[in-house]
Amino acid sequence: MVKKHIPLSTRRGFLVGASSLLASPTIAQYIPGDPLRPAPEPEAPVRRNVSGFRAQDWRPYFSSTRNGAILVDTTSRALHYWSSDQSVYKLYPSSVPLTEEMTRRGRTSVIRKVEGPSWSPTPSMKKRNPEWPDYIPPGPDNPLGTHALYLGWKYYRIHGTHDTRKIGRKSSNGCIGLFNEDIAELFSMAKVGTQVLLI
Repeated sequence: MVKKHIPLSTRRGFLVGASSLLASPTIAQYIPGDPLRPAPEPEAPVRRNVSGFRAQDWRPYFSSTRNGAILVDTTSRALHYWSSDQSVYKLYPSSVPLTEEMTRRGRTSVIRKVEGPSWSPTPSMKKRNPEWPDYIPPGPDNPLGTHALYLGWKYYRIHGTHDTRKIGRKSSNGCIGLFNEDIAELFSMAKVGTQVLLI
């Protein structure tokens, strides 16, 4: 077999090009089996509580599912939804309040539904974070995401978020957050009058 000679400049160009591909994740996309495009390194683990993320029965929490029922478990960071006739059951990962002081538990209901909500900080949020803006219109910068279910408790909502890192964590100022696609689905099923229980 005859060995072909590859000029040094070509070999250097190849090595430089290959190393730049490996160092540039925006250019090098993972392709299984391709040594020049290896699988990305796993990110540092994020503390998320999914140990209790399992299906629940509505009966320990509600006397009926009239108007539908939403159970938010702040320990497992999960939201459960049952339709009025119990033909639909959904389980969604959620964000929960940062601290115990910000966490409200008990029974309430959905009193209003808003697609494309605007946002204003509560007086206590503004006191803690005076640099925050007084108002954010609907859109990609809005902390309430694409949809919001307003609860009977003032300032409390179940809403979406554009920051997907918050889901599964203690990350809110009191509200319950869902992925935007999950709140859109829940929004389509829940109605004004749907029962809500936070435990």
